[in-house]
Amino acid sequence: MTDEVLLEDRGHVRWLTLNRPEVMNAITPGMLGTLNEVLKASDDDSNVRVIVLTGAGRGFCSGLDLKQAARGEGIGGAALATGGARHFSTREICTVTLQRMDTPVIAAINGVAAGYGLDLALGCDLRLMSDAAILMPGFAKMGVIPESGGTWYLPRLLGWAKACEVSMLGDTLNAEASEGYGLVNKAVAADALNEEVTAWAEKISGNAPLAIQEMKRLFRHGLTQDFESHSHHVLLSVMNLFKSEDFREGVQSFAERRDPEFKGR
Repeated sequence: MTDEVLLEDRGHVRWLTLNRPEVMNAITPGMLGTLNEVLKASDDDSNVRVIVLTGAGRGFCSGLDLKQAARGEGIGGAALATGGARHFSTREICTVTLQRMDTPVIAAINGVAAGYGLDLALGCDLRLMSDAAILMPGFAKMGVIPESGGTWYLPRLLGWAKACEVSMLGDTLNAEASEGYGLVNKAVAADALNEEVTAWAEKISGNAPLAIQEMKRLFRHGLTQDFESHSHHVLLSVMNLFKSEDFREGVQSFAERRDPEFKGR
């Protein structure tokens, strides 16, 4: 753990904060490596039922550190340019980890999300956005493409034509426009963002964690399965969940008209 990624547990909710506020949390190689390891460790921690990803200060994540790149350092620097695709084929990146995880992740977009930062937000399962924040899909204006998941996520989230509109025009999007496109679940007043994120996270963490994780797993697999094959996997999952203590607790608490107390077993 470094001070570039902060970790705070609030009950069953783990908050991860990108912490380079002086550069709006621009990404460095060390920061990426730390975040990747923390995400994997959080997914393996049975006490963590929801992860919130946000940024310190005025930014969520402004993307690659362009000043580093201009000096030939860091991501986008000379080493990456000469290394080519080998760089990405030999190390995991955070958006790949996010796609593999079963723990739900909420992006609390408190400020600018640009470039890699936008891809990072798109890799989260839910996105709540401050009305003071902006999304900047200006890849084409920089002579690049969404390099870390955006080309996969955008058509699935928006449909083909809208994905082309957002990525090829490259216009900066405020919270209202982002919500209108469906890029974020909800736009929230800046001073209410943390409260709203906390409410969503606590509500999810209060539900049966095995069921939540299985939902996310099946959503992921369903993207590449035909309906009949997927239905078969769903049936097997349901039969396993019927055997869980959480299912018995859910049924019993409903009958007793009380809130359930799920243990993740």
